[in-house]
Amino acid sequence: MKCRSIAAAIIVALAPSAVPRTAAQAAEPPPEIAVNRGVVQLETARASSISVRIAEDLASIIDDGATRRVLPVVGKGSLQDLTDLKLLRGIDMAILQLDVLDHARQQNLLPGIESWVTYIAKLYNEEFHLLARKDITRVTDLANQKVNVDLRSAGTAITAARLFDLLKVRVTTTNDDQEAALERLRNGEIAGLCFVSGKPAPIFRGLDGNDGFHFLALPLDPAVTAAYMPTQLTAADYPVLVPSDQPVDTVAVGTVLVAANLHVGSERYRNLVNFVEAFFGGFQTLLDRGHHPKWREVNISAELPRWRRFPPAEQWLQRNAPVAAAPMPQDLKAIFSRFIDERQKAAGGPLLIQQQKDELFRQFQRWQGGQHQ
Repeated sequence: MKCRSIAAAIIVALAPSAVPRTAAQAAEPPPEIAVNRGVVQLETARASSISVRIAEDLASIIDDGATRRVLPVVGKGSLQDLTDLKLLRGIDMAILQLDVLDHARQQNLLPGIESWVTYIAKLYNEEFHLLARKDITRVTDLANQKVNVDLRSAGTAITAARLFDLLKVRVTTTNDDQEAALERLRNGEIAGLCFVSGKPAPIFRGLDGNDGFHFLALPLDPAVTAAYMPTQLTAADYPVLVPSDQPVDTVAVGTVLVAANLHVGSERYRNLVNFVEAFFGGFQTLLDRGHHPKWREVNISAELPRWRRFPPAEQWLQRNAPVAAAPMPQDLKAIFSRFIDERQKAAGGPLLIQQQKDELFRQFQRWQGGQHQ
């Protein structure tokens, strides 16, 4: 009996549960809690879009290995992403096209959208690409022909429909993904394809001007420029597809980082507030080499008319107004110069010489600083 008692005591003493835990070990949360700490899920457009790279850039400055983590989720396009933001469990943010937000509101696709959608920041612009066969020389040549506009839920489909309507060109649309559409264009099954993506879009970088197709210029008439920002595709963007002396007129579509309608004070809400503070506080890092050049177009303090900003983002900007100042001076000057060129072209006026643009920029700086003349 005594031997059995001694044996039992030895077994109890050697059991793992009997080994005392240090204070640090006792404080460690279970793995399933630690790995979920501070996670926010960011839905992007599909993999062919640059928004995936933008999400990766955000993760590179947000993730700290302990209290913050950005988990990109590849979506099916801006319209579906907007639905996911409202209804899909776990989606905290989405990168959306601005014209898709406006379309959803105008068409009442998600009733009460103004009451539950808030934006964190306006992001970069994406360019409208219209690739066509060589025998198609003008947009009007696409009338009654097959043109691919991406999946039905994609932002490209919304933008293309609006532009063709503004240009009064009736086309027969198809809804293949971009890779499949490019192959159909090669085979002559369609006359053209549309794609809204930040330039240079990876899908077009490997194309050659000798492959039998080219980018079509959009007529920048008043109806188009009233709805979208005029811009150009150049040889710097697509060296083997656009001739150096023949930039292609097109338009740009704004993008925005939108927040889900989360319950104030919930864990997901706190995680999103933590994300905003890290994103805004580390924004200047995104302008460094190694990150996508589109970040240089972003002004996190820019406002979107008719839409509300996520309150913690608005509060951060109010507390840190000087830090939130827009692009670096040299980048702002380059953006201003492009704007002047594109507006002159849209208006049919002569391009200004550099000296004239420099003087306008100085006047703009004085105006921006409140030194009105």
